[in-house]
Formats: sequence, structure tokens, C-alpha cells
Amino acid sequence: MQFKLPEATQILERTPIVLTEMIAAVPDSWIKATEGVGTWSCYDIVGHLIHGDLTDWIPRARVILEHGEAQAFEPFDRCAQFREDQTRPVSALLDQFAFLRAENLAILQGLGLGDADLARKGTHPELGTVSLGQLISCWAVHDLSHISQIARVTAKQYSQEVGPWHQYLSILKS
Repeated sequence: MQFKLPEATQILERTPIVLTEMIAAVPDSWIKATEGVGTWSCYDIVGHLIHGDLTDWIPRARVILEHGEAQAFEPFDRCAQFREDQTRPVSALLDQFAFLRAENLAILQGLGLGDADLARKGTHPELGTVSLGQLISCWAVHDLSHISQIARVTAKQYSQEVGPWHQYLSILKS
């Protein structure tokens, strides 16, 4: 499927709503549960998404538009959320994420991007040359990936409780 900015924007707009519906009223025992040592909880994932909206997507889009390939992106710290206040309720994180996402989408829309802009190139510090269209595409898929991760983490909390149905539940096998 070919990238279309309005379609990617629809996914990006809905992510805060989807996450809020999935985990806002869920007990803390579910919010803080993981899949095991070294894996992330729902709480950690929302913190990661906040950090991405603060430091990654729009800042990198601006680098591409202002500097092209001449200036590499700042490296993204995938674990920065662990250095933040871990006592805030998940509802506060979800509210912050929704606010930041609305702000970023307003900025994105305000850029008035056309096909030529989306084809513009930038430099990722690890991956090399990338286009603005690829960056925005990645942003949408990144959201979907973490929505899937949250579904998997929560589903695995009942991994044993489903009994013999475990064999039919592919989410428990990943």
C-alpha cells in the first residue's frame, strides 16, 4: 500500500483514544505487569510514546525540512521513560500523551506537506538516508506496534488461566 499522509494521520490521531480505552480504567496490577524480566509494561509503553512525541517525530521532520541530509537526527533514547517519575498515575500519562499528540498533529498539518516534501531526505544516525514520508509512515506503524504490544502484555496475564484454549490463542504464543 502506498503511503498517504491523511491515512497515516488518522492512525496517529486515534492512538491516544485507543490506549485510553484499553488501559485507563484497568487496575495498576495490569498496568505495571510485564511479560518477564527486561520487558515493558503498559505504563512503560505509554511513557515511551510520550518521549517519542517530545523528542523524535516532529523534531526529525523539522531536521529533514530545514537541513536535509546535511544534519543527522539526534539519536533516540528508547528507554528514556525509565528516568521519568514512575509514580504518576497512568491516567496522567495518557492525558499528557493525548495533549502532545494533538499538538504534534497540529504542527504536522501546519507544515502543509506535499509529495515533494514527503520525498525529501534526511539522515538517521543508524539507518542512513530516509525520507520524510518514511519517517511519518514509521510513526504510524510504531504506534500500531505498541498498541499490539499492550494487547499482548495484558493478554499474557491470563496465559495460564485460559487452560487448554491456550493452543488457540496466537497472542499468547508471541
